[in-house]
Amino acid sequence: MIVPAPLMAAASALCSGQLDIAAYINELCDRVDAVDPQLQALLPEAGRRARLLAEAAMLPARFPDPASRPPLYGIPVGVKDMFYVDGFPTRAGSQLPAETFSGAEAACVTMLRAAGALILGKTVSTEFAYFEPGPTRNPHNLNHTPGGSSSGSAAAVAAGFCPLALGTQTIGSTIRPAAFCGIVGFKPSYERIPSRGVIPCAPSVDTVGLFAQDVEGVILAAALLCRAWQFPPAPFSRLPILGVPDGPYLAQASPEGLAAFEQHVSLLEQAGYTVRRVPALPEIEEINQRHTQLVFAEMASVHAAWFAQYEQLYRPRTAEAIRKGQEIGVVELAAARAGCLKLRRELEMLMIQEGIDLWLCPAAPGSAPEGIQTTGNAIMNLPWTHAGLPAITLPAGAAPNGLPLGLQVVGAFRADEQLLAWARMIEETLG
Repeated sequence: MIVPAPLMAAASALCSGQLDIAAYINELCDRVDAVDPQLQALLPEAGRRARLLAEAAMLPARFPDPASRPPLYGIPVGVKDMFYVDGFPTRAGSQLPAETFSGAEAACVTMLRAAGALILGKTVSTEFAYFEPGPTRNPHNLNHTPGGSSSGSAAAVAAGFCPLALGTQTIGSTIRPAAFCGIVGFKPSYERIPSRGVIPCAPSVDTVGLFAQDVEGVILAAALLCRAWQFPPAPFSRLPILGVPDGPYLAQASPEGLAAFEQHVSLLEQAGYTVRRVPALPEIEEINQRHTQLVFAEMASVHAAWFAQYEQLYRPRTAEAIRKGQEIGVVELAAARAGCLKLRRELEMLMIQEGIDLWLCPAAPGSAPEGIQTTGNAIMNLPWTHAGLPAITLPAGAAPNGLPLGLQVVGAFRADEQLLAWARMIEETLG
């Protein structure tokens, strides 16, 4: 089910007119029609093809000169069903009435439209971006989860339905599904991409994420969406110093995941990268607990009115999280929120002391679990999300069962440009 769909190549060919936009839309719609009944990455839409062709037909009149066409001219984008999008209902992966959710179109969606993008459609989300899964399956093996909560966005990009998709991350909802689906997932620094118009899960840590098949595609999209984007000064050619966070955090990965990770580290060392093993995150159990309390408490606040009216429509795991959040006091919540900045400062100080540019770690404990009753464990993503640091996952070979593995690379806060520039170099080394 995997088809190459690099964003930069498609964008360049569409802008120049080398690729006919109507033929391109028809090709993608043919693929969706043939594959999505099994994959279920997209929410159903009657007349999707006709709508997209009509929207595509208006683009040449808006942008007649190929030389001045916007960078995403004609590019279909998948949008997680947590974002408000004009012309589309929003359900947030839930059974609540669609009229419950309304609002102005998400700022980042409007920005993508201004850059020439078309909306392929809404992609499946777990219920309210938490852990109750939707019907989406892994395009590498339909018997396995694609991860979550941005399940449909990751699967759609991996399956070649669209070269770019939007997701969110509150714990590991961009990095983990991208790793499970064998693509690139990018979670920028906290608040670097505007989150207006996105239904919150836990606003203190929620972050808009991007999916593409390669780093080059992520860079193109990030430069359009990230606030105050500045390309790294050229030449940006030195190899970064890589840090491995040794200790109880790393030990959370599975033996299979750790073995693969060590192979990736060895490969980078052989390619000339300096890797420093640094004891880090010794209090990971406390961080895990603190982040969980933060998410539960803020979910309870976000859902207060909806839950009071529609409690019976919430699925068990989501309802349990909200009920637990209702029991968390103001003092505990304040401490959890303060912990985000505290951890960020600790990690960045450690980077400075050890001369580290980037952290390396597994993107998930292992490959995608079998079945779609769970979306897998976000434990390897949690501390970096808690600290608000930018992170990217790069495809890094396959597990013995043939499913993809990902290598997670984490940068300093608001150093997203440097992270992506170096990630592109690491991507080339990983092959």
